[in-house]
Amino acid sequence: MATIIPVSSFDYVVFGATGDLTQRKLLPALYQRFRDAQIPETSRIIGASRTEITTEVFRERARDALLSFVPASDIDETRLQGFLDHLFYVTVDALGDDGWSDLKRLLDERPDRIRPFYLATSPDLYGAICRNLDRYGLIGENTRVVLEKPIGKDLKSARAINDAVGAVFPESQIFRIDHYLGKETVQNLLALRFANTIFERLWNADVIDHVQITVGETVGVEGRAGYYDTSGALRDMVQNHILQLLCLTAMESPISLDADSVRDEKLKVLRALKPITAADVQSVTVRGQYAAGAVGGQPVAGYQTDLGDHPPSRTETFVALKLEVQSWRWAGVPFYVRTGKRLPRKHSEIVVQFRASPFSIFPSESFGREPNRLVIRLQPEEGMKLEVMTKDPGPGGMRLRPTNLDISFEETFKQRYPDAYERLLMDVVRGNATLFMRRDEVEVAWAWADTLLKAWADRPEPPRPYAAGSWGPTAAIALIERDGRTWHEELP
Repeated sequence: MATIIPVSSFDYVVFGATGDLTQRKLLPALYQRFRDAQIPETSRIIGASRTEITTEVFRERARDALLSFVPASDIDETRLQGFLDHLFYVTVDALGDDGWSDLKRLLDERPDRIRPFYLATSPDLYGAICRNLDRYGLIGENTRVVLEKPIGKDLKSARAINDAVGAVFPESQIFRIDHYLGKETVQNLLALRFANTIFERLWNADVIDHVQITVGETVGVEGRAGYYDTSGALRDMVQNHILQLLCLTAMESPISLDADSVRDEKLKVLRALKPITAADVQSVTVRGQYAAGAVGGQPVAGYQTDLGDHPPSRTETFVALKLEVQSWRWAGVPFYVRTGKRLPRKHSEIVVQFRASPFSIFPSESFGREPNRLVIRLQPEEGMKLEVMTKDPGPGGMRLRPTNLDISFEETFKQRYPDAYERLLMDVVRGNATLFMRRDEVEVAWAWADTLLKAWADRPEPPRPYAAGSWGPTAAIALIERDGRTWHEELP
């Protein structure tokens, strides 16, 4: 059983408290931490938004959200009611003056508490909210501000957001969240590499043939059509989630687990990422857009239909890229990444494909040569799997077959693994920024993404259609197979 270490008492203020993110993710995560007695009884969770409701109504909505988004087996009525008693609500106009004095009165009751402000709002409001926090004297040594993605839509807008927030908060108090970094498997990637010499000594171009990163979603744009059509898969997923996974896979060992030591090494990877220019875009990138098809045996509409009454869109819902990290360790090792909506499975993984052995003592008829492969699963079931060659049991000679050394974290350790938001929300209270993005990381990632966006704009070809329920356009298969490799796809 994992040891639960309580955090210090806090007043967690969530702007955008009536929104989807708060209801689906933040409140369930905070409830689970309260249920496990990690949140002190003296703490408060204060919702803030422009919606005019009372604390009682907010608590009723929170109860409904928890009953909908928390597994029934995790609902303890006593703990649930205790959690709801810690919820409060203030109507606040982010852009105006209404409600700020009420919020200040509530927070001034306990001025010495750790005070995180979670901005679960449109990024357009980040600057205004921070300026009002400063104007009403709500910022002190124990204050933190949490910024949800997207931090801008390009380098220019990211800098504008960072400048606006940075004019009020020092960098040490700004927590730019990427929930993928809170997943247990992502952190186990650090342990796998830097606590086990057997892997770190093999983690280089001499032994690794290539790396694949896949983040697949079965859903379409759902209720985010307006946002998504101005964003697309590159901005929505690659610039943040996928590049962060790539950084943790490719980074050198930090000198410690101190936040800046880890982020310094990630920054080096981003700076070593080869830009994709107009000259390369045809050979190393594929853009796609889902058409009508079937997912999970159910018919689904195409992207254009999901947009509703909207002009024809050229926004990509799928991206596949062949990336190159220009460093001594990774010279000649391609990183193939892909992400998309309306794919066959909700599925995220990192695949490290090792090189084939240079010579085999076994007769060719004894086995099909299968190089070793390490599969790091992020969802739906977090774990790791190492594929090795073993002898087929029996007296029929030396026949070999691939066998998996498989670790499912939840089954191995016999406990529920916290959701990524549970860990990250508590890290904010602790002031531990290791799993959060620093300003320079965000801006270097956007600078790289801007180069690719410009390359696409210089060759304005529409995204390739792919049937919903497939693994993307056929060009994505060609992207990797013309190098003599193939995407790793397992049956569910």
